[in-house]
This record gives sequence, structure tokens and C-alpha cells, in this order.
Amino acid sequence: MRFEFATAGRILFEPGIFQEIPGMVRGLGSRAMVVSGQGGANPEKLLSSLGAANISTCQFLVPGEPTVDLITHGVEQARAEEVDLVVGLGGGSVIDTGKAIAILHTNPGNLTDYLEVVGKGQSLVYPPLPYIAIPTTAGTGAEVTRNSVITSPEHKVKVSLRSPLMLPRIAVVDPELTFSMPPAVTASTGMDAIAQVLEPFVSIRANAVTDGFCRTGMRSASTALRQAYFHGEDHAAREAMALTSLMGGLALANAGLGVVHGFASVIGGMFSAPHGEICARLMGPVTETNLRALRERTPDQPALARYSEAAQILTQDANATPEDGVLWIQELCIDLYIPRLSAFGITPETFGEIIDKTLVASSTKANPIQLTRDELAEILKKSL
Repeated sequence: MRFEFATAGRILFEPGIFQEIPGMVRGLGSRAMVVSGQGGANPEKLLSSLGAANISTCQFLVPGEPTVDLITHGVEQARAEEVDLVVGLGGGSVIDTGKAIAILHTNPGNLTDYLEVVGKGQSLVYPPLPYIAIPTTAGTGAEVTRNSVITSPEHKVKVSLRSPLMLPRIAVVDPELTFSMPPAVTASTGMDAIAQVLEPFVSIRANAVTDGFCRTGMRSASTALRQAYFHGEDHAAREAMALTSLMGGLALANAGLGVVHGFASVIGGMFSAPHGEICARLMGPVTETNLRALRERTPDQPALARYSEAAQILTQDANATPEDGVLWIQELCIDLYIPRLSAFGITPETFGEIIDKTLVASSTKANPIQLTRDELAEILKKSL
């Protein structure tokens, strides 16, 4: 047995801990770039509290998912403003943007020099500016991952900027920041969180450390996502989903993901579709296909037993079969009004390009079994 585990320098999880951020920042720098989105989280309170702690600030807004051009502009602004600290406040797109700006600020060359798949894939060498990640959604777990997912419109694909150096200095998870999420965002991010505790659990790189995170995350989400969706004011449900998100980030950063996210990175780059909704719609068909392929080709593979355990945790039924787990996912998609992939313009005519790109996606490589082109096409067909 051999595995590695790495995560953020510090992780703080507590309702209300957001108010303690100025004390955490003190000593890390004196001029901070605050990266935030244009909706949802309001950075004014953060900016004010940093100012009161004698930390000067500048802002960088992230209007949507990070692109190559957006990241490039962020790095240019950070250098022009001579910042020595980056703070990201928002969802996964914001957190990933902040990570990329912090690391590229200190490393020479262009972003594309370091990108996987569409770039040169060079290694980042120099440590980033100190980075504090503060998520305001419960889904991506980006506050504890070592990569940034970036869209390349030119190539119509999402790719990663990746390095162990990119792990945030501090991850601050305050469930209270997720209380205002509307139902649709709660559903999309929550389904992503579930995918990110299921896929690492059956990944070929699963290990004893990440298994614990996955089990905790699945247990937390088993009833909490429906409750948070229909009763957004339920603080216990919101806290449970924030925990699931964090557990998923810790797991995927160290055990990888699978075909669900392999597909999602590709589809997200080709079509305008929320990442979590793509993952949600694919999770059931991918699980079905993995199960059949495992039983036919590698019946002794440990992932089969892990799918059984996952089903028992998610359904809270000690006698649940893997197929019961698939049904649980499918019913959850119905209850949360998750659209089918055809709603985003995906058709059988687009399958070829999607499959070509999915086969080389980094997440696909950790799937418990290598799937054929026909099996990948079947997954897409069932998701339309």
C-alpha cells in the first residue's frame, strides 16, 4: 500500500468563523487582492474588515467560469497593484481563479505554458502568494484542492492548472455563507459534492485516508441535500452539505475522480451548462455502466464492494445493493429538477467529439475501469 495525502496549510470549519478572517490574514501580507463573484457573496464586509485591520485591498471580479483570458487579466492586475496576498470569496469558479492568480503571480511565462492538455504542461516552480480560500457554496471543495479548472474557449474544453504548490495557505469554511444559496444553486452544487465523495471512493487511487472523507461526506449528504433544497433555512442541513463539500475536496485532491468528471470537464467546455447539473445527470448512468463493466471484465475488483457500501450509506439501508444506489441518485435528480443533457444542446451528433476529449481527460484516468467508446456513448444516450 502506498499513497500520498496533501491539503491546505490550515482548514477552519465553523459557523460564523468568517468574522475571524482579519486575524488570520494579519502577518501574511499587507496588500490583498480580493477575488469575488458578481452575484451571491457580497465582499463588502470582507473588504471593510480587512481595511480595519490595516490591510489595503483591491478587487478582482469573476463574472462566470474562469477562462484563460480572465486569469491572464487577473495576474496582470495583481502585478500592477503589487499585491502580496490573495483572498478568494465565492464559489468554485472564484476560488479557482484566486488560486491561479496567486501561483502565476510568482511564476514566469504565460498561463498556457503550464496548462494540461491544451498547453505545454510545464511544472510550476515557485511558491504562490499566500492564498486564503473562503467558499460560499457547498459543492466544489476547491478550497482544499491543488488545481484550478479553467475554460479554453479556443479549444472548447475545460483543463487544469495543477501543482501541489497551489494548495491554499488557509481554507475557511463557514456554513453560514451558504445560507443564502437559492434552491437551483443548492441542487447543482450539492450534486457535485455527492459526485465528489462517490467517485474518489471507487477510484483506482482510493486509499485509507480518503475513504474516511468519502464515507463522512456521503453520510452527511444522504438526507441533507433534499432538506437544504426544500428548506434552505435549515442550518443543520446547510452545515452538513458544507461538510460534504469539504470532504469531497479532500478526497478528490488525493484520490482522483472518474468518468463523471471526465465527461463534465469536456461538456462544460463545449456547452453552456452548470457543472453540477452535468455531474448529477451523468452520475446514475456512469455508475450503471461501471458496475456492468466491472462484473463482466474484472469481477474481483474492490470497486464493486465499494459501490455496495456507498449505496448503503446514501440510502441509509444496510441491505441496499449498488442498483439501489443508482435508483437513489436517479430519484434525487427528479426531486431536485435536474435537467437532462439535451436541455443544453447536446445531441448524438456531438457524442464523437465529447468522447474523444473525455478519453484523455485527467479525471477519466482514475475511473475504476477503462470504459469503451460504445460504453461512453451509452452513458451519454441515457443522459439525454
